[in-house]
Amino acid sequence: MKSIGRIILSVAFVALPLVNAITPEGMLSAPRRGVAQANPSGDFAIYTKTNYSFEDQQATTEWEQLNLKSGGISTWTTDSNITEVVFVGPSSTSILYINATNEEGDGGISLYTADATRLSTAKFVASLPAPFSGLKAVATKSGDIHFLMFASAYPNGTAYNADLAETPASTARIYTDIYVRHWDAYLTPQRNAVFGGILTKRNGTSSQGNYAFGGKLTNYVTGKCNATCAESPVGPMGGSGDYDISTDGSQVVFLTKNIELPLANFTSSQIYWVPFSGSVNDSVPINPIGATPGAEGASGSPTFSKDGSKIAYFQMNGIFYESDRNIIYVADADRNNFNVTSVAGDWDRSPDVLAWSNDDSILYVAAPDLGRERVFPVPINAAADYKPTNITDEGVPAGMQVLANGQILISDSKIWSSRDYYTVNSVGKVTKVYLQANLVDEALSGLGPEDVSEFYFSSNSTETELQSWIIYPANFSTEKTYPLAFLVHGGPQGGFYNSWSTRWNYKVWADQGYVVIAPNPTASSGWGQNLTDAVASHWGDYPYWDLVYAWDYVNSSLPYVDTSRGISAGASFGGYMNNWFQGHEMGRRFKALVTHDGVTNSLADYATEELWFINHDEGGIFTSPNETSTYYRWNPILYYENWATPHFVVHNDLDYRLPVSEGIMLFNMLQVKGVPSKFLNFPDENHWVLDRENSRVWHREIFKWINYYSGLSHAGSPF
Repeated sequence: MKSIGRIILSVAFVALPLVNAITPEGMLSAPRRGVAQANPSGDFAIYTKTNYSFEDQQATTEWEQLNLKSGGISTWTTDSNITEVVFVGPSSTSILYINATNEEGDGGISLYTADATRLSTAKFVASLPAPFSGLKAVATKSGDIHFLMFASAYPNGTAYNADLAETPASTARIYTDIYVRHWDAYLTPQRNAVFGGILTKRNGTSSQGNYAFGGKLTNYVTGKCNATCAESPVGPMGGSGDYDISTDGSQVVFLTKNIELPLANFTSSQIYWVPFSGSVNDSVPINPIGATPGAEGASGSPTFSKDGSKIAYFQMNGIFYESDRNIIYVADADRNNFNVTSVAGDWDRSPDVLAWSNDDSILYVAAPDLGRERVFPVPINAAADYKPTNITDEGVPAGMQVLANGQILISDSKIWSSRDYYTVNSVGKVTKVYLQANLVDEALSGLGPEDVSEFYFSSNSTETELQSWIIYPANFSTEKTYPLAFLVHGGPQGGFYNSWSTRWNYKVWADQGYVVIAPNPTASSGWGQNLTDAVASHWGDYPYWDLVYAWDYVNSSLPYVDTSRGISAGASFGGYMNNWFQGHEMGRRFKALVTHDGVTNSLADYATEELWFINHDEGGIFTSPNETSTYYRWNPILYYENWATPHFVVHNDLDYRLPVSEGIMLFNMLQVKGVPSKFLNFPDENHWVLDRENSRVWHREIFKWINYYSGLSHAGSPF
């Protein structure tokens, strides 16, 4: 068993009172900080900080400024209407920012220029008639600013604004293909599109510049159609990382699903290059199927080099598989010959974040690695067999930026800290720690790496040693015993990582009085692609037996864990697994189970939206419910006769990935069988519970349930 240590660096923080335990309310109301964004000279960075008051039932957002020389932190602005900022213009303090409203009050936004050190002198530049976001901007040689943003667009290419749209007489929806809805919304004729515009420089020498907007916006995406039509960013999770503009403002790249293939059946996506001065008709794909051997799957993170001559991106091979290994590619920014080459092509990790070094010789990428997400420098000419070495260790980065001095500014989180800001050099030396949330936020005070450890264990399903996190409750002592909280992660491809979460926060669960065990079984990412891939067609055996072996390890090796009073909980695939537990011997090892938005009847899997996922993980398309089919073999309801453990069920109306009928079916079957059970539903939440007031209820009701059955509470009933 390994403890998670830390290096103490000389950083001044305000002394906080020690908090014995973190509560759901404390976690939900604690500051949520954004990614630190440094100015071009690397003198300071700005980021958002959002607090929530349960008393006022309101969130408030302000911006803070971090002095990268002294480490001092101050309020930059309390104007919550400033939603996005880009450093661009004649000086290193010049900015362009989005104001979330406009003078017309029609649902649009405004653009302002300013000097970041004198925000009160901001100048209005433009009012745009739609809720554009995802601002990217660069200054050209002429001094003009070329910018990109995205918005939903009508099929004719104009930006869509719900506040101005006509209300139809009928609410009917009619579809002729199978991609009817996605995540939490029904598909409409409107699709995301990237728009470009120019702010023309006027005479003047101020540090914020003097610009005029002519009113023209170019849509680079809408109208490129075949089997389907292009969309960028790709909904529902896509954002400004799906497109980029070259540093000289002359080129644009954007990502879209493959327009030659049905949306619901394939993961394939392509990256298109287009001149900034061009239109959608001038766009050409960098990586069409067949151009790069083997590369047919999902693409991501197209990013221009600092000199604009190259484009780096990720792409998977599998055309049906959303969790295949991301491979790094670099293309020449030349529409006549993109000359795509792979970088460290055999590296057995799947990076998902990238940034160019200042001299364009190295790509800094972040990839899941052994329960963390670590940053690795990779030379752009790295051979296929190159094995990158990590320069960060604990945590999961939310963002990283290469500063003017070559150091990397990291914004990450850890199990014990919601946000850390620090710099690291190219060989992995931490040069300065600016902020650790657990040392400055009262609700998090007292949390630290000593709350966490990990162990590795063997299973009968794989030769890979499997990892699990241990999270200890407040005032933990090895001389005492604590009931087990056994968590199962979703995905199934994915994992439990050393990161903060406001949805499944391990420490909040532990501080109810549990030792939390969070294993990474077959399907987990960061231990090689083979372990991730092995779950396909094996939902009910490989990961199940891995979890059995994890429980066995805890039972035999951790005397301070009382497994006889244990509970198990999980969401999505973790919810499915708890349903699977319910019908098997593992379910009898727990006093209570919790399923959040999980599969109950796998024969109904085609009620989902992303059919590529089901087709891949079930080993093929749904044909007939016979005993040779994995749709049938791993169906939890086949073992209904064994259901007996008290079971808490959560399912939300806007979850279109796993429709609410799955949760209602599970609850109905438990009730009919006489198994103690409870159902929690949020009509306004999707696969996740995001609203803080709803999350408060989610925690309260689940903890009431598990604390009763584990014996932690003295309530007379879990209801």
